[in-house]
Amino acid sequence: MSDDDSDADRASPVERVDEPVTLGQVAADLRALGVEQGDVLLVHSSLSAVGWVPGGAQGVVEGLRDAVGSDGTLVVPTHSTQLMDPASFSNPPVPESWYEPIRATKPAYRPDATPTHGMGAIPECLRDYEEAVRSDHPLYSFTALGADAEAITATHRLENGLGEASPLGAVYDHGGSVLVLGCDLGRNTSLHLAEHRADWARPATEAGAPVVVDGEREWVTFEDIDIDDGDFATCAATFADAHPDAVSTGTVGAADATLYDQRALVDFGEAWISDHRE
Repeated sequence: MSDDDSDADRASPVERVDEPVTLGQVAADLRALGVEQGDVLLVHSSLSAVGWVPGGAQGVVEGLRDAVGSDGTLVVPTHSTQLMDPASFSNPPVPESWYEPIRATKPAYRPDATPTHGMGAIPECLRDYEEAVRSDHPLYSFTALGADAEAITATHRLENGLGEASPLGAVYDHGGSVLVLGCDLGRNTSLHLAEHRADWARPATEAGAPVVVDGEREWVTFEDIDIDDGDFATCAATFADAHPDAVSTGTVGAADATLYDQRALVDFGEAWISDHRE
């Protein structure tokens, strides 16, 4: 689920461009890809793949804003999985004797302050815009910027944080699109919504994180499924082959870019996961 985490203006390599990738070019390339004014656009991105952008991540964010216009809305994953239960740590794991001290002292999730983890420079930049709105989930938040930002982020239940009552479900309800910009097609969080909807033996798990309750830090636990994005790239590729009218490919700056109709992708993913997982 992680996107590229480069925070440099400079991309390496930059052979595919011989001049800076301006925000105007970002917007023009997005429009050529099929992004329209007024769109609700969920973005997964790698800054380093785009090329040398004046202003770095902010230049890309401004290009994205230009592409969707004042009536549109940008949505980015701003997950903070550094706050997850230490029992779930695997890279690296920590000794079991550390679990309780970590649970007792890890800072609480605060939407306006908690940094993202592994999401990349573009979501982290957008998160910091004054008018951006971040959802309340301590592990799987999304941040939205634009006309429908409040509606997209308003409902985000602790249970099944990438499921129905999440910004992913809200993007679906708004008829949104998904842009995968310079990163692995398997890192498409909308397929987690399909994963929650699909008919398969979803393994349940108990998650935990620190939050603020009535002004006080509290460790909370909640139900979730054991999410798995290992087959998402295959699912996305199969969808593109089966529904070419719902997918557009091109480049934004130096980056390969794919634009999906999110509803069509999720509906297909629901059926595909039901058929391909036990």
